[in-house]
Amino acid sequence: MISSRLVVVAFLATLSTVAGAQENNRCGRRIPSSERQAYVGLPTGDLFCALLADPKAMRSFLSYQRTIGEDDSLFTIGSVGIADQFALARWGGASGNGVQLSISGAVFAQFDLSSESFDLLNADYIVGIPLTMRANNVSAQFRVYHQSSHLGDEFLLRGDTLVRENLSFESAEAIVSAELGALRVYGGGEYLFNRNPEALQEMVAHGGAELRRASPLINFGGAVGGVRPIAAIDVKAAEQQDWDPAISARVGLEFERTRGADPPSRRWSLMLEAYDGPSPYGQFFRQKIRYVGLGAHFQL
Repeated sequence: MISSRLVVVAFLATLSTVAGAQENNRCGRRIPSSERQAYVGLPTGDLFCALLADPKAMRSFLSYQRTIGEDDSLFTIGSVGIADQFALARWGGASGNGVQLSISGAVFAQFDLSSESFDLLNADYIVGIPLTMRANNVSAQFRVYHQSSHLGDEFLLRGDTLVRENLSFESAEAIVSAELGALRVYGGGEYLFNRNPEALQEMVAHGGAELRRASPLINFGGAVGGVRPIAAIDVKAAEQQDWDPAISARVGLEFERTRGADPPSRRWSLMLEAYDGPSPYGQFFRQKIRYVGLGAHFQL
């Protein structure tokens, strides 16, 4: 399997030639003109854009992955995410900036497509309260969330050597993002508390970069709308794994209605993906994996 580090370099080098310098892109989450007021209850969209390459970003997706485990075993995974974020209130949004309070929830599950009944391997449940803000090209997200993770019943019935852990924790997360034309860079980290098992360590560092054209590369109009190339790399390093980095990279195409749509259109993307590092799947957090795959991602 090609190392994901080499894939990352190829992804970013390819798209850097077509991205070019662009205006502030806001990741498709523009505030509609009807909501540019000092205060809006139950507003549309968000001020901080979901991270493209983060395996646990708040977006829904379907992904097909070819995975290599620590013992060099090769298997096929179907990874599914159902996620949404519901805005409660926005303050100071008259200029397209402001502060917003939301609630969010997600379920991320992995299925063994190599098994006869597509056994459920792991499911991560996440509930959070994000506070997001934006000042022109700079945005930030401060979030407190809970995660609990569970092994699938069918996987447990196999009698494999993996021992189920009662894995759950709360986390305080801070991410700051800056958009520099087509380039977006971000960084921050997390502090885990109320940890179970108690041996789970507290600190996580998180950063990355994204390339996204502000305007579509091709505009078909109608139902297809505009198409733009996108690419992203996301890196997490946890104290639990002695700061061994987990590298996630994605590249593909993003589809949307015409940019002038008001309210802003929903988007979906089709991306190749690669991952190398400690597993992002809760019950397998002590293991290292590598995978390449293809995913469809949806911005609800």
